[in-house]
Amino acid sequence: MAAATTGKWRKYRFWLIAGAALVVIFAALVIRGWGGNFQWTVFATTFRQLDPWWITASGLIALSTYLGRALRWQVLIRAQKPDSSVWRLFSATAIGFTAIVLFGRPGELVRPYLIANRERLTFSSQMAAWLLERIYDLMMALLIFGFALARVRSSGIQVGERLQWVLSAGGWFVAVIASVCLIVFIALRQFGEGSLRRIVDAISFLPDHYRASIESMIRAFARGIQSTRDWSAVASVLAYSVLEWILITLCYVCLFKASPAFAHFTVIDILIFLGFVAFGSVVQIPGIGGGMQLVAVVILTELFGLPLEVSSGMALILWAVTFVVIVPFGLLLSFHEGVQWSKLRHLKEEGVKGEGDAEQ
Repeated sequence: MAAATTGKWRKYRFWLIAGAALVVIFAALVIRGWGGNFQWTVFATTFRQLDPWWITASGLIALSTYLGRALRWQVLIRAQKPDSSVWRLFSATAIGFTAIVLFGRPGELVRPYLIANRERLTFSSQMAAWLLERIYDLMMALLIFGFALARVRSSGIQVGERLQWVLSAGGWFVAVIASVCLIVFIALRQFGEGSLRRIVDAISFLPDHYRASIESMIRAFARGIQSTRDWSAVASVLAYSVLEWILITLCYVCLFKASPAFAHFTVIDILIFLGFVAFGSVVQIPGIGGGMQLVAVVILTELFGLPLEVSSGMALILWAVTFVVIVPFGLLLSFHEGVQWSKLRHLKEEGVKGEGDAEQ
């Protein structure tokens, strides 16, 4: 057993090296974008001055958000699986987010795939639950960004060129995306047997085998969105979503309290920062691009006037605590449960197999 575990850890040395390389690349991009006068001693001081108690608190709060996601997913699949296990959902959530850190966006498929297997549900139904979760999270992120946008405009803060586009287009972005989310949610809520029959009629020209497979997937997807037709479930998911983002905000508060350079930030300041980071992570800001780390650096330097070195250090700390903190737990759970990572890497091709399995 020890030898097998050692072999698995050796197998993932690549990812440890890749993580170190990512830090180097990020630092190189920051230096390149802001000039070559980067003071590494100031950058290192950002880490040395961290308060271990505040960092620990932020890490524990960050971990609690994954439990909150598991509880929310339990509500999303309650109509299909009333007796789903919170522990199995949490384990799948931890492994799923670990896959996102290791594989990037293709890792998004891992969580619905594992939940489908463990709860004896179809993959399509869990992708439907994933879509609903993304809609709820996007709506919360837009709400926080709208608050941040209003506060910055009313305060008359002068921002740099990189953020001028955000201020000019941000309001339209919130309105358009919020409208799209609402339309999609209403459309999903109205999707029923009548809609299914119309789709089946529309694909009647296909061979029986293909028509049966598509119909099976659509029926599974329809089961996955049943929570939208139960107002108590909608209310519960909204409550969990609000709780989730309260915990995220508290995590950021603890992180900023951990560093003397950020201890003066108020809760309003942190909400403004969180709103802009959430916005920047969703869209590609001209001249900046996407990605939480780069967006965080831009916000801290151009909106709050902090030095580049301090901002870069905090961006890496935020990334480590809010994203990477789950990786050790996800890897341990995957080793304990015998998850085959080589198989998970190819879910994009294999994820829909077994779609016709019966649900319990």
